Amino acid sequence: MLSVTANILKPFSSFNPNTNTNTNTNLLLFSTSFLNPHPPPLLYPKPSSLKPISATLTPSSSSQQQQVYQPFRPPPSPVPAKFRSLDANGRLEILANRLGLWYEFAPLIPSLLQEGFTPPTIEEVTGISGVEQNRLVVAAQVRDSLVQSKTDPKILAEFDTGGSELLYEIRLLSVQQRAAAARYIIENKLDAKGTQDLARSMKDFPRRRGDKGWESFDYAHPGDCLGFIYYRQAREHKNPSEPRTAALEQALKVAGTDKAKKIILTDLEGETDEKEGREGDVIDVVRVPVVRLKFGEVAESSKVVILPVCRADEKDKEVLEAPWECSSEGEFGVVVAEKGWKRWVVLPGWEPVVGLGKGGVVVSFSDARVLPWKVNRWYKEEPILLVADRSKKEVTADDGFYLAAVEGGGLGFKVVRGSALKETGVKESLGTVVMIVRPPRDETDDQLSEEDWE
Repeated sequence: MLSVTANILKPFSSFNPNTNTNTNTNLLLFSTSFLNPHPPPLLYPKPSSLKPISATLTPSSSSQQQQVYQPFRPPPSPVPAKFRSLDANGRLEILANRLGLWYEFAPLIPSLLQEGFTPPTIEEVTGISGVEQNRLVVAAQVRDSLVQSKTDPKILAEFDTGGSELLYEIRLLSVQQRAAAARYIIENKLDAKGTQDLARSMKDFPRRRGDKGWESFDYAHPGDCLGFIYYRQAREHKNPSEPRTAALEQALKVAGTDKAKKIILTDLEGETDEKEGREGDVIDVVRVPVVRLKFGEVAESSKVVILPVCRADEKDKEVLEAPWECSSEGEFGVVVAEKGWKRWVVLPGWEPVVGLGKGGVVVSFSDARVLPWKVNRWYKEEPILLVADRSKKEVTADDGFYLAAVEGGGLGFKVVRGSALKETGVKESLGTVVMIVRPPRDETDDQLSEEDWE
């Protein structure tokens, strides 16, 4: 005889907290449902039919105006419309035969590079060197910037033939500077070298703030920027001298404003020298230029000079034993000295330094007050470098400055005027002083002028 037992389960509902758990239910759940072919209904009846679930994206009020999907739009092709239908071989043929204006076929070069061509491959097929490829592409970009800045079409038309070499040189200028430079190039018929000098002068002009005469030149005028470079070069030459006069005449030729021309004419005609001579408390000519080195000036110089350095607290024999000659040799310009030395300095190719030849030496002073200039104005506790020419030891000029040895005081050298040495009977010095170099610094001040020497 088979006996079956069943457990009565009490339903639990989390949705009805008032359900009486002591009430017997008529619903039985069997632990083995296969024994009953007609199981009782469940507590929660199944829905009669299943309905698919659907969801829709309801954008918020802030993003209703935004598109959920934006298709990719490639940038506009830099290739002119008339060349866009050409394949790679067709574009190479255009470049090889120079079909069209230079700024029209220049964009074909980057399009070929995007397709996997290399500059050597393009050069082999078209005959355009890698350097020329770069110049064409950059010059075309410069021309596009001039077009966008609404430069006079007549000015742009002047660059249609052979203008890539000129526009390439003004690539580092701002858009406004490019427009002014382009007009100046055409109006003055500058070549590539003249354009390069113009671009460098416009880029360099703001950094020369504080140089003597800087405020007299107009930054917005390309001719003034170029004229200031020549004006500054003139101050590096002796006064009077032919190179100084030639530089001032060149500055006067290119300067564009009346204020700039006036200061150039003042130096050219010697009005400043006459005024200083009438004041009577200084000599007529100072033969030692004093220059403050600019940050990065050595790196930007196309020519530099390497000289041995002696400290001012060393004995005079150090100056005599320092190498007399230092030259470069070979294709790499390897610097070779006649013997080893502990300290060297690299200076820009200023004319007084370049013209030294054999016998140049530098003496480093820790305090600029040892030099014979007026303390009430140039009270400078800063290190300086004194460049001397040991090949010119004879004391000849009364108004010249010479390097001499001293005893005691912690210094081995001093700078003395020629007239003072002659009064003491000294006829030979350690060398003639040709230049004083002051250290670079962020703030700027005027260069030492002639009335500042004692």
